[in-house]
Amino acid sequence: MINSKKIGILGAGGWGTALSIVLHHNKHFVSLWEFDEEIAEKFKATRENERFLPGIKIPLEINITNDLEEAVNKNEIIVFAVPSHVVRKVAGKVKELDVNNKIFVSAVKGIENKSLYRMSEVLHDVLPDADYNNIAVISGPSHAEEVSKKIPTAVTIASKNSELAVYLQKIFMTPFFRAYASEDLIGVELGGSLKNVIAIAAGICDGAELGDNTKAALLTRGIAEITRLGAALGAEPKTFSGLAGIGDLIVTCCSSHSRNRYVGEQIGKGKKLSDVLKSMVMVAEGVKTTESAYQLANKHNIETPIIEKVYSILFNSENPKNAVYELMTREAKIED
Repeated sequence: MINSKKIGILGAGGWGTALSIVLHHNKHFVSLWEFDEEIAEKFKATRENERFLPGIKIPLEINITNDLEEAVNKNEIIVFAVPSHVVRKVAGKVKELDVNNKIFVSAVKGIENKSLYRMSEVLHDVLPDADYNNIAVISGPSHAEEVSKKIPTAVTIASKNSELAVYLQKIFMTPFFRAYASEDLIGVELGGSLKNVIAIAAGICDGAELGDNTKAALLTRGIAEITRLGAALGAEPKTFSGLAGIGDLIVTCCSSHSRNRYVGEQIGKGKKLSDVLKSMVMVAEGVKTTESAYQLANKHNIETPIIEKVYSILFNSENPKNAVYELMTREAKIED
C-alpha cells in the first residue's frame, strides 16, 4: 500500500466526486474543488452531490472547497475533472499558483476545439511545469454513478513516463477500482474522447429504433475509425482493443448513464440538438469532440464516414435516416 498523498481534484461534477471517493478509500488526503461558491457550501452542509450523484454521501474527511489556491497549493497531485472546454481556462488560473514539482492527471475526455489539442496537450501548453514526465491521464469504462457506489470498475492510467503511470496506478487502485498502466498517452486519450462521437451515433440508432444489428455494426466500424484516426495521430493501434478503446466504447454506447448516447437518442427521435442540450444538466463532451474529430480526420486525410455523418447531423442538420442510408450504400469495402 502506497503512503497517503495530498490530492486536489478540480471539478466537483459526478466524475470528480466519484474519484474523490475512490482516493479517500485509499486514505489519501483529498480536496474537492467546486467553482461555484454556493454549490460548494451546499455540498459541505449536505455532504451530497445531489445534482449529479444523488444519494451518495461524500465522506467527511474529503475537504470540499471553493478556494482554488487551497485545492492546488497544499497538494502534490492535481486531478483535472472539469469539462474539456474549460480545462484551458482553469489551467490558466492554476498557472498563477504554486505548480512546482506537481503531478497533473487529466480525467477529462475531450479534444479542444480550434487547437485540436488533447487535454494533456492543453495542460502542457498552459502550465510551465507540466512537461510530459509529470502528466498522466485516466480513462476507461467508468460511469461516475457506478464508481461512486463502488461497483467493480477497471480503467487505464497512461503517461509517457512509465514510472509515473505505475506510481499513479498504485495510488488509485482499490478492490473496486482496478487500474492498468500504459505508456500510450495518445491512444488512451483519443479512445476516451472519440468514443463519445460514436456514442452519439449509437444513441441515434436507439432513438430511430434501428435495431441491434445496426448498433453492433456501428460499434464495430466505429472502433475501426477510432483506430485509423488514432494511429495517424501517433497512438498504438492495440490500445483501442483495451479498456480505453473498445471497453469505453461499449459502456458509453449501451448504457442509460451515457450523456452522449442520450443526446443521440433524442436526435434520433426528431429533436433539435439545441433543445436537447438546453434540457441537460451534465455536459455531453461528444458534441464538441465531434467537431474536433471531424477536423482532425480531414487534416490527416483519414477516412471516418461515421464521424463525418455524426458531424453532418449535429452541425448541418442532416436527416439521420438519410445519413444511415448513405453509410449503408457506400462503395463496397474489404474489412480491415
